[in-house]
Amino acid sequence: MKTDVLVIGSGIAGLSFAIKMAEARPEISLTVLTKLDSNISNTAQAQGGIAVVLDKVLDSFEQHVADTMKAGKFLNDKKVVEMVISQAPERLLELIDWGTSFDANEKGDFELGLEGGHSQRRIVHHRDLTGLEMQRKLLKKAESYSNIRFFDHFFVTDLLLKKEGEKKICVGVQALDRSQTQQINISSKVTFLASGGSGMVFQNTTNPSVATGDGVAMACRAGAKIKDMQFIQFHPTALYEEEKHPLFLISEAVRGFGAYVVNHNGNRFLFKSDLRGELATRDIVSEAIVKELKASGEKSAFLDCRHLNFEDFQNEFPTIVAYCYSIGIDLKTDLIPIVPAAHYQCGGIEVDEHAKTSVGNLYASGECAFTGLHGANRLASNSLLEALVYSHQAVVAVLKELDVIQEPTGLQQKEPLQTDQETDADIITSLRLRLNEIMTYDLIHASGKREKKEALEHLAELKELLDHLPPSTTDTIGFFELRNMVQIAVLVLEQAINYYSLKKGFSEGIF
Repeated sequence: MKTDVLVIGSGIAGLSFAIKMAEARPEISLTVLTKLDSNISNTAQAQGGIAVVLDKVLDSFEQHVADTMKAGKFLNDKKVVEMVISQAPERLLELIDWGTSFDANEKGDFELGLEGGHSQRRIVHHRDLTGLEMQRKLLKKAESYSNIRFFDHFFVTDLLLKKEGEKKICVGVQALDRSQTQQINISSKVTFLASGGSGMVFQNTTNPSVATGDGVAMACRAGAKIKDMQFIQFHPTALYEEEKHPLFLISEAVRGFGAYVVNHNGNRFLFKSDLRGELATRDIVSEAIVKELKASGEKSAFLDCRHLNFEDFQNEFPTIVAYCYSIGIDLKTDLIPIVPAAHYQCGGIEVDEHAKTSVGNLYASGECAFTGLHGANRLASNSLLEALVYSHQAVVAVLKELDVIQEPTGLQQKEPLQTDQETDADIITSLRLRLNEIMTYDLIHASGKREKKEALEHLAELKELLDHLPPSTTDTIGFFELRNMVQIAVLVLEQAINYYSLKKGFSEGIF
């Protein structure tokens, strides 16, 4: 197989890029690969919305920039923050032109939501299904172009490279066609990674099952620069259910709507950590909940919605109400048990302002990319915006360069695999559980250097086991995903150790 432009992933980053490229260059071929179905992505899980400054009386770009910088502990790249936020209104209009609808009042004005860390109401949303609404409409738009081909159930295992002098150039990918149980090479002039995050690495997560860090892992193996993987954001309000992985997300907007976070005695406790209480940023609320649970020995804290107008709440959050009812929680009378869960990867494949990685002809956008926008902690509802902006920036660059890129040649076809995909699945499952046991909130955010080094030793043992598994297991999707997840876990801990060692050195005047 060959294509002019190859897109890995069908979330908002991949689809918006493909749509714009197809529109601008109808004569070129674009191929979109997804490892399951094209409607499954982190985008589809996003409940809250997209942060856009629309009220120029009460709000401003400057306020949104300040909120983003503060949430990221001022480790953000301010120029990037300003670029992304200033493009938000234009990117929103494109979504609307592509058919996406957002909640509005009788006058046609957007109903702007409030979320933690935001100083003003600026969250444009579609009830509690914003990501799913975007996913559906963008997918429908992309499918209308004759020069975009979708291949579902294609798992990309590695990037294909060639050397030009000292620089590595990406010339395509190696992928496993799950329907044919066959590994194939797909050549491309440009490869665009929009593969999402890595939440499934962690003990608790809100991410879908596809979020196994594949894009970052394969880019790392290809020699791309990876930055700030230690900044894993935990969402404070995942619905706690024993032995469930992933956990159901309770949107940030629920606290913005007025819900309280309480302990097992029914007492609000967040104000002890931050004067904003429930409207503090995710990192602050998550840390406060974890401290409360350690002190009490309880398994969860709770969201209290009982004081809210139930009819209004149900109209705003129908998916959340329905899910709670499905597991026996009546929000009129019951509390919602919650725990922090890995939600967003703030680091990733380092890219420039046009989404270019350090590997030639390889671009990245969305959660797999590190742009400099988020710093140490992402401000709520900035992620969909970031994906739209960087995919747009990538289109600008690719359109200038595509015609001068030589078409790759000489990619040798792989032979069909002669293995049963279900063989030794129990081995992979047990190793994944062990990985999840290692990668906890405490390890990432509360433990010291010694604990992280001990965890790295355990990860080395896991890698050793993976390296010596029988061929019947190593040619399976489960193996490839686990290999990627272990690599992600190592990156997170190694970069955490380096970051905090450097930070401690500066604070002690060593550097």
